[in-house]
Amino acid sequence: MEILIIAIVIAVLGIGAATGLVVGSRRKKQLPPPPAEAPEISRPKPAEPAVGDEAGEGAEGPRRTIEEVDLPAGGGTAVAEPEAPAAPELEVPEPTAGRLVRLRARLARSQNALGKGLLALLSRDHLDEDTWEEIEDTLLGADIGVAPTQELVERLRERVAVLGTRTPEELRTLLRDELLTLVGPDMERAVATEGGVSADGEELPGVVLVVGVNGTGKTTTTGKLARVLVADGRSVVLGAADTFRAAAADQLQTWGERVGARTVRGPEGGDPASVAYDAVKEGISEVADVVLIDTAGRLHTKTGLMDELGKVKRVVEKLGPVGEVLLVLDATTGQNGLVQARVFAEVVDITGIVLTKLDGTAKGGIVVQVQRELGVPVKLVGLGEGADDLAPFEPEAFVDALIGD
Repeated sequence: MEILIIAIVIAVLGIGAATGLVVGSRRKKQLPPPPAEAPEISRPKPAEPAVGDEAGEGAEGPRRTIEEVDLPAGGGTAVAEPEAPAAPELEVPEPTAGRLVRLRARLARSQNALGKGLLALLSRDHLDEDTWEEIEDTLLGADIGVAPTQELVERLRERVAVLGTRTPEELRTLLRDELLTLVGPDMERAVATEGGVSADGEELPGVVLVVGVNGTGKTTTTGKLARVLVADGRSVVLGAADTFRAAAADQLQTWGERVGARTVRGPEGGDPASVAYDAVKEGISEVADVVLIDTAGRLHTKTGLMDELGKVKRVVEKLGPVGEVLLVLDATTGQNGLVQARVFAEVVDITGIVLTKLDGTAKGGIVVQVQRELGVPVKLVGLGEGADDLAPFEPEAFVDALIGD
């Protein structure tokens, strides 16, 4: 028994010794050595002192003053100046002399049906009453008007009776003479642009008011008229008195810039009479030859607006006389154009007519009818969309276009 106890004690002691050896061996295990310290690297001193550093001279020596620094030639870094926008190149308008003759082919394309129809009828061997009625219907269909048509037919009947035998050339000469008489070759058709002298001896420009309803091409006509005058050697000032249409002043100014004419304009919706007055004053100060005033496109049914047009004329006349009032009519409107013409004539004294779109579906007889209605001549005609398609009206060239070759 004692031997058994001794054996157990020895076994226990052996196990403890073994455990201590294991523990001890773990404690004595070598840890990896600490990393070697990196050698100190000399770094350059920052160019600018850090917070807390003593101020002192930098590594490059003392700083230089602005006076000691050599600046580049020209006083510093050269900065490219933006290029000024190039001035618009002035256009040279086409000479007005003979312009209608040059545009005759364009006019004849839509107008010579009248002349051809009349010549065909007059060339019949026997001119009975039915033929004369056809001649009368042809003239009425060309918008010549009832009274002028009756006069023309009566004269034609008398001259044909005297002629007896009628050759095509004789008929053409006869018809040309009678149509020319109807158009009025002796009417004064030059646009009145001559200025005058004020009571103080100051030179005054010629003043031209351009009036008409919306859609007749009034503003465009004013711009084209400026080109006509510049082509004839006149200096022009434009007055954008159509203040109720936003694009009108811009449009007119563009026309003026193309030929070197100054445009006077006011605020949108401003007083048209005030703009017209300022334009004439500008024309006086610049010693311009002509002031063209584009008025608002009044609807002829608006009495108040028409009265305002009369006000524009009265205000301008405080500075000097208005030499010309041109009514712009769309030649394609026919009888409606005559209604417009009558209303305008009641408000301002119309002195001349501009017929636009005469190269389109217009009937040439409107020239005769509108002159009869107003007692004033057609002075200018528009024959297209081109800048130089506004021509002084020449009765001979117009009648030749009506009859054709």
